[in-house]
Amino acid sequence: MSCSGYWVYILLCENNTYYTGYTNNLEKRYLCHVDGTGSKYTRSFKPVKIAQAWEIHEGKRKAMQVERYIKKLSRSDKDKIITEPKLLDLQVI
Repeated sequence: MSCSGYWVYILLCENNTYYTGYTNNLEKRYLCHVDGTGSKYTRSFKPVKIAQAWEIHEGKRKAMQVERYIKKLSRSDKDKIITEPKLLDLQVI
């Protein structure tokens, strides 16, 4: 899942919460989260899987904007974009 652009991703954590982030190397970043070196949050609540990820071709700034947008969503809205990823594409990307 690595690419020349950026990824915005949602992880499902062991406590059934979501963690949202962005990176330019999804595989490497996910392994950091699993190893406990990705963030303080995922050090405490290990990720179970990548729930969803979106490739962002417009650069780091756009990836950060999308990440910020997702973080502000309610749990039910996050569930919707995980189930139907194109909903985020229509709203933000």
